[in-house]
Amino acid sequence: MISIYTDAATKGNQGPTGLGILVVVNKKQFQLTDTISLASNHEGEFQAAIHGFRYLTANYSRQEVVIFHTDSQLVKDAISKSYAKHYADELATLLQLMDQFETVITRWIPEKENHGAHHLANQALRQVE
Repeated sequence: MISIYTDAATKGNQGPTGLGILVVVNKKQFQLTDTISLASNHEGEFQAAIHGFRYLTANYSRQEVVIFHTDSQLVKDAISKSYAKHYADELATLLQLMDQFETVITRWIPEKENHGAHHLANQALRQVE
């Protein structure tokens, strides 16, 4: 089983954005970060998930069970409805990546339970500021 936690940190309504991805497999953690020079926080949340699932598809078998943790209600709702009014392209990419696995469980968590990915996103944001 794979657990993945993602988050984004943005400076400004549109601005530099840090992406944080924490992957936990067999009690081992893999920490990933990336940056976007200009994005909204919602776009950053989708991009963090996309980056995370790109990593998973490149490194793990499709038979793995993936539990995807996000503190973004928008991302969680978009996945469950297969619809995002303003982020249709990002959602399509994310769903395509998620479909590479036989089982993906999406779970919304409060921000206070997403410390690892949150810290990584802020760390990445400091690099791009």
